[in-house]
Amino acid sequence: MTRREQALDPAKYLYETCTGLFALEGGMMANPCVDLSGIFPPIPTPFDSSGNIDQGALKQHLEFLGGFNLRGVVVMGSNGEAVHLSIEERIQLLEVSRDLVPESKLLIAGTGCPSTKQTIEISKRSADIGANAVLVLPPHYYKGRMTTEVLTRHFHAVADGCSVPVILYNMPACTGIELNADTIATIAEHPNIIGLKDSGGDVVKLGALHQRLGDGFQLLAGSASFLLPALAMGAVGGVLALANIAPGQCLAIRQLALAGDWNKAREIQLRMIEVNAAVTQRWGVAGLKAAMSLLGLDGGYVRAPLLDLEASAIDLLKTILIDSQIL
Repeated sequence: MTRREQALDPAKYLYETCTGLFALEGGMMANPCVDLSGIFPPIPTPFDSSGNIDQGALKQHLEFLGGFNLRGVVVMGSNGEAVHLSIEERIQLLEVSRDLVPESKLLIAGTGCPSTKQTIEISKRSADIGANAVLVLPPHYYKGRMTTEVLTRHFHAVADGCSVPVILYNMPACTGIELNADTIATIAEHPNIIGLKDSGGDVVKLGALHQRLGDGFQLLAGSASFLLPALAMGAVGGVLALANIAPGQCLAIRQLALAGDWNKAREIQLRMIEVNAAVTQRWGVAGLKAAMSLLGLDGGYVRAPLLDLEASAIDLLKTILIDSQIL
């Protein structure tokens, strides 16, 4: 069933994908029907003062998030400093997280690597550990060579080799590659590629993708800065750094939007803009971890070459948290 057919008859698409298996070259792929509707915090990886993963801090944060009606969590994403982790550390982090995240919640693993081979390998290991889906950045070191054909071959190879669904991850600020609507639509023809986390902020593109691909391809806002407009354009939820420190507010924006109360949803959305910028573009992972500490959580240290926030920045961040009614 093509994406065009899915858009015309989403009920038939959901029935077919949720009751059967897709035959793939070399074997069978597991059922790809994973409902991404909801809010996912991409959890930071807490490091201790020696630079090791702090499992106690990780447990504390997951317990905090467990008190909210979140759809699940993302591990080994941009906020998880995945690029600073060895393969074995990534596997260790996923194993610990799977033990701590209840089966009722989705566990999504960031598995993007520079090569197709390595991405497939870590995606397979993540699936074996119990990840419900994998979130995959485009390879970007040779970004000038990353044509639609190259990217399609890469993502389709990962989707062929992985027993859980694949979610595309557009993060142009870090990769230097903007996955445009045509490229995404081409890649999305693979039945095991079920959605997109888009951190680029182009909500018009999200609307165009929703119109073109229908409900069978699930869209997730990649930042709380544009959660509400993304929902208006057809997104089913978001993977939001801000949800680590303001899960209730992020959930409220989505619930109010679903209920049609756009005025109240907009009120919260506007209040979250400055604080979201503080823990993303302005101070990044260090800002997010500092905000967690100000809220009584333990985000741990960042790993070099990143630097932890200075005292003056922490004071300013505290003011922003108060103004945003988070602290």
